[in-house]
Amino acid sequence: MLKGKKIVLGITGSIAAYKSCLIIRLLKKAGAEVQVVITPAGKEFITPITLSALSQNPVISDFFAQRDGTWHSHVALGLWADAMLIAPATACTIGKMAHGIADNMLLTTYLSMKAPVFIAPAMDLDMMAHPATEDNLRLLRERGVGVIEAQSGFLASTLEGKGRMEEPENIVQQLSDYFARKEGDLSGKKILITAGPTYEKLDPVRFIGNYSSGKMGYALAEECASRGAQVVLVSGPTALATKSALIERISVESAQEMHDASIREFPGCQAAILCAAVADFTPQNTAEEKIKREGNALHLDLRPTPDIAATLGQMKREGQVMAGFALETCNEAAHAREKLERKKLDFIVLNSLRDEGAGFRTDTNKVTMIDGKGEEALPLMSKQETAMHIVDKLAGLL
Repeated sequence: MLKGKKIVLGITGSIAAYKSCLIIRLLKKAGAEVQVVITPAGKEFITPITLSALSQNPVISDFFAQRDGTWHSHVALGLWADAMLIAPATACTIGKMAHGIADNMLLTTYLSMKAPVFIAPAMDLDMMAHPATEDNLRLLRERGVGVIEAQSGFLASTLEGKGRMEEPENIVQQLSDYFARKEGDLSGKKILITAGPTYEKLDPVRFIGNYSSGKMGYALAEECASRGAQVVLVSGPTALATKSALIERISVESAQEMHDASIREFPGCQAAILCAAVADFTPQNTAEEKIKREGNALHLDLRPTPDIAATLGQMKREGQVMAGFALETCNEAAHAREKLERKKLDFIVLNSLRDEGAGFRTDTNKVTMIDGKGEEALPLMSKQETAMHIVDKLAGLL
């Protein structure tokens, strides 16, 4: 969502200024145009030459470019930009922003800015925790400035992490999320996605499960979020993590837990993509103690798990869209069509384990999308690319 966007990147006098280089690279990689404005103190930590080489634009620091009267117009920058990001933002700059002090080019640009403004604070713990800083941040938030604070990782949960600048990847992701919410073709939509396997407990240490990694479901969640959707991701056990702040993850373990979370969330959603590999059966009884090896055989009594897709199909109201997945090993298309009709899906995505590079634990997939009008077979591609095609179809139905 950053392609073609014009971003003013403000850099202040913090040791975290070196991270601004990575921010510029990530913005450029995403297709944005970057204009750096740096404070005099910022130049003590990183050189304009480095920043200019990365941004491919001259760096602006002073009001006057030369001694012949040529000057930089902060007003023009305020009209040019689609967004302004100040990263790192020191306590000094934050204080001046909060109280309208304009004693350098960066601050005058901020006061002239017509586009949304985001800051990534960077300072030591004591300065961040000081009541003056807290008051200044509160004032900026009340005026609509987006404050991007470190939220992820070990340090963010400790006092040592408070005040450190958020990582460049997360800063750029939040900028992208902003434009996705504002401009994406799924903006304003809420979408339920199920992903990953379910684990059906036999005893405290064993379970019945499957080989699902969750990669396809998580790719779908990120793709929907990149288009502006608010995503509710009901995820079975997986080592994967989400990137977009637009994704709310609800972690579950069993088919029953996934069923309960899905029926709770679905009424508030405009669409659902049911991608999880849900167990069809669960043990009739779960042993409270570890089952010991006794004799030559172990007999398990299993009962069916709730059919999430069928349940949501019965709940579906007019205007809601549902997509399901079918992983088959024989008579694939026939089985998929039967599920499409029985579960009242708008379309179904068919996987065949007979296709090399598709299915569980791969980074690629080969699927066929089936609806009431016909079939669309996609070639082998990455799961991210596959997600784009699936979400294209979903968006066309909303």
